[in-house]
Amino acid sequence: MAKYLFVYHGGGKPEESEDIPKIMKAWEDWFINMGEMVIDAGNPVGMSTTVNSDGSVTDNGGSNPTSGYSVIQANSIEEAIKNAKSCPILTGNGSIEIAEIIEM
Repeated sequence: MAKYLFVYHGGGKPEESEDIPKIMKAWEDWFINMGEMVIDAGNPVGMSTTVNSDGSVTDNGGSNPTSGYSVIQANSIEEAIKNAKSCPILTGNGSIEIAEIIEM
């Protein structure tokens, strides 16, 4: 099985504090449903800083800031995509970037 990096973009925080447990439960259920495919459930991340090729630094997260990550194993990119399509971040207008991790 290959490993895939799921990079989450967007999604945002819930507007109402009472929505937090519901959202956390949706994430928990999603990970439980994938079972042993989950290598590292990951974490949310703060705003990123970019070091550019000219040595300059940009502190704005870029055009599509990362909001978190996970590492999932799957038999194919198609299987990884299938699992990503049921991720709770998509219900909050977020997106998932998927890249195969190349073992060196």
